[in-house]
Amino acid sequence: MRVPAKPAVSVSLPCPKRTVRSSAVRLLVARCEVLYTGRLTARLPEAVRLVMFKPDGSFLVHDDAGGYRPLNWMTPPTVVEEDDDVIVVRKRAGKTEDRLEVRLLEVLSDVTHPLDSTPLEKDGVERHLQEELAAQPHALGERLQLVRREWPTDIGPVDLMCRDEEGLWVAVEIKRVGTIDAVEQLGRYLERIELEECRGVLAAQTIKPQARTLAEARGIRCVEVDLAVLRGEREPDLTLFAD
Repeated sequence: MRVPAKPAVSVSLPCPKRTVRSSAVRLLVARCEVLYTGRLTARLPEAVRLVMFKPDGSFLVHDDAGGYRPLNWMTPPTVVEEDDDVIVVRKRAGKTEDRLEVRLLEVLSDVTHPLDSTPLEKDGVERHLQEELAAQPHALGERLQLVRREWPTDIGPVDLMCRDEEGLWVAVEIKRVGTIDAVEQLGRYLERIELEECRGVLAAQTIKPQARTLAEARGIRCVEVDLAVLRGEREPDLTLFAD
């Protein structure tokens, strides 16, 4: 006896339908909920937020909390998938997967804009300081060996990457004036550098007292350097006592 075939069953899959690819930045303002799962679980309740998709695969969720840091983010490479009211961003992290799920309740604005890929041009003094310190890293007050200028991270390049006498890594950020923002920038680089035992040095012609205090609290060494001295255009200031 012939057994009639069972009717096909429609299964609703949990993954979104469309993989998003774009060569422009997309800015989405929406009332939404955000759920992160991965190494831990975190949830942002319903609120109006700015969701940013960047062409390199970066994904950021901002609110108006008064700070510049995103509430949630994913660094590239990522996979962004989108359904009518759900955006899912996935990133492989070792043996596990980080996942951000954004549930859209009301879309207020959704625009895209092309971005220029013009590289950052450093201030003239900063550029020259970097050149001189790359040629003579010992001017930073210890025996350092340059490994590379513009060491890449997923949030921007570190000015100089060196090794000290013990072979440990030292990331050097160079500024004309060392401010709290410069300390924060170097701190973010240190979080993203995928090397063991990497410490930071902030080098600048002038370092603000508040920046020095914050740097010392975070284990970052501060060094004031003089471009004219580095170039040999004048002798360093003499002090009565030397350390």
